[in-house]
Amino acid sequence: MLIPFDWLHSELSNICKSLLRAKQLHAFLLKTHLSQDPFYATKIVRLYAANNDIKSAHHVFDKTPNRSVYLWNSMIRAFAQSQRFFNAISLFRTMLGADISPDGHTYACVIRACANNFDFGMLRRVHGGAVAAGLGRDPVCCSALVAAYSKLGLVHEARRVFDGIAEPDLVLWNSLISGYGGFGLWDVGMQMFSMMRLVGMKPDGYTLAGLLVGIADSGMLSIGQGLHCLSQKSGLDSDSHVGSLLLSMYSRCKHMASAYRVFCSILNPDLVTWSALIVGYSQSGEYEKVLLFFRKLNMESKKPDSVLIASVLASIAQMANVGLGCEVHGYALRHGLELDVRVSSALVDMYSKCGFLHLGICVFRVMPERNIVSFNSVILGFGLHGCASEAFRMFDKMLEKGLVPDEATFSSLLCACCHAGLVKDGREIFQRMKHEFNIRARPEHYVYMVKLLGSAGELEEAYNLTQSLPEPVDKAILGALLSCCNICGNSELAETVAHQLFESSPADNVYRVMLSNIYAGDGRWDDVKKLRDNMK
Repeated sequence: MLIPFDWLHSELSNICKSLLRAKQLHAFLLKTHLSQDPFYATKIVRLYAANNDIKSAHHVFDKTPNRSVYLWNSMIRAFAQSQRFFNAISLFRTMLGADISPDGHTYACVIRACANNFDFGMLRRVHGGAVAAGLGRDPVCCSALVAAYSKLGLVHEARRVFDGIAEPDLVLWNSLISGYGGFGLWDVGMQMFSMMRLVGMKPDGYTLAGLLVGIADSGMLSIGQGLHCLSQKSGLDSDSHVGSLLLSMYSRCKHMASAYRVFCSILNPDLVTWSALIVGYSQSGEYEKVLLFFRKLNMESKKPDSVLIASVLASIAQMANVGLGCEVHGYALRHGLELDVRVSSALVDMYSKCGFLHLGICVFRVMPERNIVSFNSVILGFGLHGCASEAFRMFDKMLEKGLVPDEATFSSLLCACCHAGLVKDGREIFQRMKHEFNIRARPEHYVYMVKLLGSAGELEEAYNLTQSLPEPVDKAILGALLSCCNICGNSELAETVAHQLFESSPADNVYRVMLSNIYAGDGRWDDVKKLRDNMK
């Protein structure tokens, strides 16, 4: 039989073939007795893997007697890409015992599998194996190691591998810069970026992406603007991925005017870009614009995902507009998103904050899957409506299911105590959070405790709690104590707390107004006038 090899090679090289076509080509190889050739077996394994038919790929691998390193690599990669990490590692171990040596691509594939499975121990062992095999400086292997260590947050390990390479390429530089940026070490990432430019390496979109993810808040806005200018000079701002990251960066910095300008400059924004803009408006408190752009997104015939729907519902919850919430709920139902745990949790939160706790509970009861966010939403809902006993009962139920409470859980429980005036329960929950669950108290937890103690007349205990905190004390905590002083009519303590606030926030007049009102309640009109004059 005359075999048309040119046609066959062309067909097998096209990885986009359907599963049906892959089976047809496999049948042709069986018929022509080429299926046991490791070259053709490798091609078929890759086609099956591209169609996620791992069983058929493994069958071809098993039936091939003389396996090349490329065939081993393809099968290991097929397991890894389908999240079958145990199978990938097991096959790699089998390969080590076979009469064929893994190459740099083999180790790179296994290293990526370890990173994706967050298996640090195995990653270290595979790294050691690569060094023992003489591949410790192989560029493919080293690139995978830098990316893997960076992904696991082990940037110092990544840097050690990087420093051992004589001439790192752009991919290696990008992997390390992304690792530093992704784990909050943006200053080190910027240093690496400067070093990269000094050695004559030209940044690309991935370089900028690695730097932009490290710009976390408005205090770093000027750095983000500098990177934006660099992207424009380099012609990278037209890249949709870079544009989306620039938009997200400005959103995190609460600089929505710049975020919107970037959005308008993107020729055909994808769903990720739309989501970044809408989530940015939500986090900045511009809830009307959230709804405006959500409607525009629908007019563009793009289907929002569950994350975006949850963000829109969070904005509606802040507006307490149950009518709009019902519309978005209906949208989620029509598009089959209502059973997604993120959407369901956001619906529970929205209905609770809009005053319709019973609707939130109905959504919670029909949820097929409940996570910590779902329970936090319903606990907060009960707390906001003064149903502290129900909030505690739900907390107990959550623990019975084996879920581990987080910071938001205890914020919700302390909120419930505040609304119900349960001082003893609040103290107990606060202590359990710190000692039983090893959760470090955040400013919002202290705000609730100060409110709880102050509203019950325990101002001295509330004040002592604030004084036990390291300087500077968060102004929200002191503001809560000042408000309690107003309720209890304690102008002496109010003066002490207010002066702490004046020192930490001299430009914020809201606390001067609060102290002025306390003076007015005591009939101290001269002090009221003096304070008001200082505000002018």
